[in-house]
Amino acid sequence: MNEPQLGGGRMKTRRTLPLIVACALFIENMDSTVISTSLPAIARDLATDPIALKLALTTYLLALAVFIPVSGWVADRFGARPTFMTAIGVFLLGSIGCAASDSLEAMVAARFLQGMGGAMMVPVGRLVLLRTVPKNELVQALSWLTIPALVGPVVGPPLGGFITTYFDWRWIFLINIPMGVLGIVLAKRFIPDIREPTAPLDWRGFMLAGVGLALAMFGFSTLGRHLVSMPLAMGALLLGTGMLLAYVRHARRHAHPLLDLRLFRLPTFRAGVLGGSLFRIGIGATPFLLPLMLQLGFGLSPVQSGLLTFVSAIGAMFMKTIAARILKRYGFRRVLVVNALIASLMLCGFGLFRPETPHVFIIGTLLVSGCFRSLQFTSLNAISYAEVDSPKMGQASSLAGMMQQLSLSMGVAVGGYILEIAGLVGDRPSTDVHNFYIAFIVVGLISASSAWMMWRLPRNAGAEMAGRAKPGQEIAEPKVEQRPAT
Repeated sequence: MNEPQLGGGRMKTRRTLPLIVACALFIENMDSTVISTSLPAIARDLATDPIALKLALTTYLLALAVFIPVSGWVADRFGARPTFMTAIGVFLLGSIGCAASDSLEAMVAARFLQGMGGAMMVPVGRLVLLRTVPKNELVQALSWLTIPALVGPVVGPPLGGFITTYFDWRWIFLINIPMGVLGIVLAKRFIPDIREPTAPLDWRGFMLAGVGLALAMFGFSTLGRHLVSMPLAMGALLLGTGMLLAYVRHARRHAHPLLDLRLFRLPTFRAGVLGGSLFRIGIGATPFLLPLMLQLGFGLSPVQSGLLTFVSAIGAMFMKTIAARILKRYGFRRVLVVNALIASLMLCGFGLFRPETPHVFIIGTLLVSGCFRSLQFTSLNAISYAEVDSPKMGQASSLAGMMQQLSLSMGVAVGGYILEIAGLVGDRPSTDVHNFYIAFIVVGLISASSAWMMWRLPRNAGAEMAGRAKPGQEIAEPKVEQRPAT
């Protein structure tokens, strides 16, 4: 394996690499937050239902989930540096395609291309960190990684609202191109060309898992009669589900499966990925529901909506600076359980907002909510790798990344369905403001259910990562049956 050639030693490695990788996170987060603010305007211009535009969000996340599993293999086979640079280039091409879209179908196709680039871009960058930074410094490195990336969500909503209100929404997909070009230049100079010996790619597993996942999520997202007919959507859902079940059987027999499901035997990985998926389903609905509620329900303009919602990212940015100290003091298990309940309760609280609610109160709630949500994400991202050995990091990163994007995509789809079902039950339009109140309570309860899996973690889970134990003192294989401390 090629070692990174970074002057300044370990400190520079711990800070420079995360900041470079953050360029990729910046354009990805900028893009996702900008499009969320502009959904009503895009729907009007493309002559489609705003709820149908959930496909523009879920398609991108679905592409991530489909191609992330092969990101680790591609990086090991062709090198981290060229893979990272090419991925940014594909993402930028997708951005140009989005700007040129004149129909829902064209927008969905361009978003899928963006997702293909994003599937290699961020996971490969994260994999470089996982293989170059010691475990006891990983939480701090991840914090350095996400601080610049959070500038995207801070700038995105007000900037997207401003462009949509006073110019044309198509420009929102072009504003990340300069940062993407900068990321390519910096990657060429600083990203180490890390490679690992690779087994032959599990093509059969990729077809079963990738195509199965794509069909299942496409069918699930289009059951509301958007883009395709109901029978076709149901057929895609059933066929995709069958292929995913076939992959589970295939993975048990294959010597080098695309996604090593045996990783779920590790208690910390299981809690971080499966428990984290429940939390992300609720949180993933927020970028879809909140801008629509503020604009279609409360009558705010895109720029007014963006100026309210961006403060959530400011709270998240602040929490990243102190997350490591909180985990060191209280430990992963306590933080994950308590924080999941608090963050979920605040998400339910979004359903208490009313058109007459003072904007100062909304801003304060979103600010505090961003803090707790950020702490949960940082903790989940770290605890997932607490027991994973270095040779398995690529597999673990791919599987965890796929599950993260799948759960976020599920969140958007679930949020859209709740609006539609609430509208049918209440005999009112799906975008009626009362439907959003119901939707936030439901997705908040889904997020809160993740606390049960965190409660099952051993008390000392992730002690080395949190800085509460010296290397080697942490239990390597905690038993699943171990009863949680009270």
